[in-house]
Amino acid sequence: MNQAAVKSDTQAIVVDEIFPHAPEMIWKTLTSGDLISRWLMEPAGFEPVAGNQFTFQTKPAGAWDGTIHCEVLEVVPNERLAYAWKGGHAGNDGYGSQLETVVTFTLSKAETGTRLRLVHSGFVLPKNDTALKNMSEGWRKILPRIGTIADEQD
Repeated sequence: MNQAAVKSDTQAIVVDEIFPHAPEMIWKTLTSGDLISRWLMEPAGFEPVAGNQFTFQTKPAGAWDGTIHCEVLEVVPNERLAYAWKGGHAGNDGYGSQLETVVTFTLSKAETGTRLRLVHSGFVLPKNDTALKNMSEGWRKILPRIGTIADEQD
């Protein structure tokens, strides 16, 4: 791989969890609006269909109204879900700085169930330092909730 081609100014958050559930159960928690609202935030208009646009609403900051604009980029049932995650405002520094990222969930079989790998990519440094730090902590806290919700569905 050509190292010069790798952008050194972008970072990604990577979180791996293994759940004692079938991929279909984990997939359901990732693609059902009612369940997403229980582990992440309530999505407005979410459908697991490529091209579908939806939003999340979070705490506003400065010139940003707190709306996270998303678009489903890829759907491979029980294997992969990716969506664009855009928010913030160019006039903001720190929390609420402009963000144009992609969230990808990849499911694979593990010995004891399903491995879920989250990659949230595209954080531009130093502009998105605050978002990278906060969302790294956030994803690590909330991803395990998927297992709790899957337990309730079993």
